[in-house]
Amino acid sequence: MDITFLLNGESVELRGINPMMTALDWLRETRRLTGTKEGCNEGDCGACTVMLSCATTSQAVNACILLLPQLHGRALRTVEGISGPNGQLHPVQEAMITHHGSQCGFCTPGFVASMAVAHMNGETDHATALAGNLCRCTGYAPILRAARASQDQPVPSWMKADQQAAAALPSPPVTWLPESSDALAALYLQHPDATLVGGATDVGLWITKQMRDLPKMIFLHRARDLHTITPTDDGTSLRIGAGVSMAQMLQMATQHHPSYADLIRRYGSAQVRASATLGGNIANGSPIGDNPPALIAMGATLHLRRSDARRTLPAEAFFLDYGKQDRQPAEFIEAITLPRHAPNLRCYKLSKRFDQDISAVCGCFNLHIEGGIVGAARIAFGGMAGIPKRAHHVEQELLGQPWDLTTLAKVQHAWADDFTPLSDMRASAAYRLDTTHGLLLRYFHDLAGHATPLHEVTP
Repeated sequence: MDITFLLNGESVELRGINPMMTALDWLRETRRLTGTKEGCNEGDCGACTVMLSCATTSQAVNACILLLPQLHGRALRTVEGISGPNGQLHPVQEAMITHHGSQCGFCTPGFVASMAVAHMNGETDHATALAGNLCRCTGYAPILRAARASQDQPVPSWMKADQQAAAALPSPPVTWLPESSDALAALYLQHPDATLVGGATDVGLWITKQMRDLPKMIFLHRARDLHTITPTDDGTSLRIGAGVSMAQMLQMATQHHPSYADLIRRYGSAQVRASATLGGNIANGSPIGDNPPALIAMGATLHLRRSDARRTLPAEAFFLDYGKQDRQPAEFIEAITLPRHAPNLRCYKLSKRFDQDISAVCGCFNLHIEGGIVGAARIAFGGMAGIPKRAHHVEQELLGQPWDLTTLAKVQHAWADDFTPLSDMRASAAYRLDTTHGLLLRYFHDLAGHATPLHEVTP
């Protein structure tokens, strides 16, 4: 495979690359750009953070699970390129020095990369921007002080150039990087045994942790029609391309589904959200994926495609059993349709860490209450079964009943009819089953306007 991209402002052409090689390994082993560090090698610690730009956006991503073909047609900037061409320090680098934001220095290049991207994008929620960067010696106070001190400084000219340069970069078509969903459908039909790679936040771990050999991979980041969000003709729903990133989903949800947005903010880190795709999170079929419970609770529809044949099915019908989905060979998720508004949707995530952690339980509730009576109910959970699953028995017990605490107490027994959770390192089966009813109570108080978010409730 041949690819073309920019590295720290200079054009790079690679011929006959190994598509399983990560950007991190290539940078360190081939280009000797060792400022980008290997820490966890799974996208958790942020030591490998780099800046990746296309014609419209620049984002922080984890180089350790970024595969070389994903660089094609883009601009990559490492910590060595965040300082200027004549050695000028970037404002965030100067601030890190001034505010003593580094001790051992191992994590510092990753912090600087994340801070530089946030600085260029005008982001001032520094805690969120840096949630994917771990430091074990300095502590976050001086690092956050450095981020705040530099936020109003002008963006250096060399940092501004990447998006424009990426737009002008000649990037000839590559067979395994289809430019549209039509091209993807044709290629996948010829190679139904290929692995589809959206953001590689999961596939990357197959390579770095499971040491799997993936002889055929189809990379989707060039299929631009899979990366759009458009209103449906009647204006009541949104059609979301399967390649839409979780960063894009966060922007959409902030406007249309605030509680879902709160859930997405805890989906990995800024680096993971920049790469991970909605379609990939659904297609991998994880029972603890955070998106499916929200989509199921909203009544979302999946649009699947195999060659020129298309079909639709409810989101909950896609998940058949652990590791098994309703998807034929050479068939892929093309888009997801969800309501434009769901005012009573609430999503709750329980995990050991608040930021960047896998859910022990994820529960999403979407009830319609009219005249104090439950008229419709959709409740979905992740982490409670081998698949993301609706609580059908609880829903039926609620329908037609008064929306009050007495009714909630009466339906408590039905949770065990819906779920038989397992115990694992994240939570016991008993804890998981108890939390289902606790989250329903939380939902009741949430709709009543009481403060329920952990960060807002005080003794």
